[in-house]
Amino acid sequence: MSVPFPGIQRWIVALAGTVLQMGLGTVYAWSYFQALLVKWYRWSYVDTAWAFSLLILSLGFSAAWAGFNLPRFGARKLAIAGAVLFALSYVLGGLALHAKSLPLFYLGYSVVGGIGIGFGYVTPVATVTKWFPDKRGLMSGVVVMGFGFGALLMSKLLAPAFLRAASGDLVTVFETMGVAFAVVLIPISAILREPPALAAASPASQASSAVVPRKELPAKAYLFSSEFVQMWLMFFCNISAGISIISMQSPLVQEVWERMDPSLEPMTLAEYGATLIAVSSLFNGVGRVFWGLISDRIGRIAAFRVIMATQMIVFGFLMTEHNPWIFSGLCCYVLLCFGGGFGTMPAFVSDVFGASRMPLIYGTMLTAWASAGIAGPLIVATLKDNFPDRAVIYCFLCGVLFLGGGVIVSFLTSNDPLKPGKPASTDIGIDTAVSA
Repeated sequence: MSVPFPGIQRWIVALAGTVLQMGLGTVYAWSYFQALLVKWYRWSYVDTAWAFSLLILSLGFSAAWAGFNLPRFGARKLAIAGAVLFALSYVLGGLALHAKSLPLFYLGYSVVGGIGIGFGYVTPVATVTKWFPDKRGLMSGVVVMGFGFGALLMSKLLAPAFLRAASGDLVTVFETMGVAFAVVLIPISAILREPPALAAASPASQASSAVVPRKELPAKAYLFSSEFVQMWLMFFCNISAGISIISMQSPLVQEVWERMDPSLEPMTLAEYGATLIAVSSLFNGVGRVFWGLISDRIGRIAAFRVIMATQMIVFGFLMTEHNPWIFSGLCCYVLLCFGGGFGTMPAFVSDVFGASRMPLIYGTMLTAWASAGIAGPLIVATLKDNFPDRAVIYCFLCGVLFLGGGVIVSFLTSNDPLKPGKPASTDIGIDTAVSA
């Protein structure tokens, strides 16, 4: 297969997209800050879980909007807007902490930050697949791997360094982080752009080309199809299970360590929690490429079934595991599978709906992430506040139930492209109109 975009430029775009994703992915280290907010501001676990859940909710719906409007605004503008909003969210979060205002923290850090991440998340994935038509699956996996590595960057490098420099003052930490993210991510975002053949077209012609397919084949014809609904439910179930671990892994592993050795100091426990966040983020990142490659060999549905079924077994062990080393290893496997869902779904969407519709369909698919961001963390936080002695068992039982539902849905789903007479029939050369 010939490569239509040779040269170093596409690799620079891919690197920029990966760095941008890594910066945005620092949000996955939320549990590092959650424990500090509960301790220093006397907010409950449910209060702080809402901050993370609202961020993921805003992320999912803004990513759907970005995927729909990418042809209109272009990759560069959306990426820059995302970087600006993401950096601004940390500054606003610092102001909210100074005012000790939880609602302002929700609005500034969670909502503004979530919108910024949503704009920035979908843009590199859609853009890099256009630059690498010969390596679409691999390169989309590499780019989203950057997002998975973000928690490592935050928990082991950025957060400890900024906390030491600010003598533990979270207000200063958040505000200076916002400035640092602006300095790094905004110039990086400016590198993202469409390949030359696409960029050469005028904005008007791009908008026109985006509108024609939607007139012939309305977006709702795809988004209300049984294929989309089934894929959305599988994605939701896998994310709900994994994100419940991400949102609380530091407090959970600290509890397990404390039960084994009650003499451990709080600072030592916090370090153990930060280490698990860092190591599990590596598994999250690697899982996006690993499971993507597995799905190329065994099929997308088969990969999702293995991802969810094996996690059910792991969650069962987590309910009763008291050894912190084994507990941490099992958590890392969950994160490997969590990342695997994100690594497999873009190619799954492309297979079923066609590559040309990938930004729209995948962007909307990320509303499953938004919904799971509400369900998973809030269930775990509620259990932790109300059943502190049994929270670990109950939250992992919920994970088993989510994953079991996903496995059931997977047997109703297929890898096949939409057939003639369905919305994606133009992908196989049949020109047909679908009524709204």
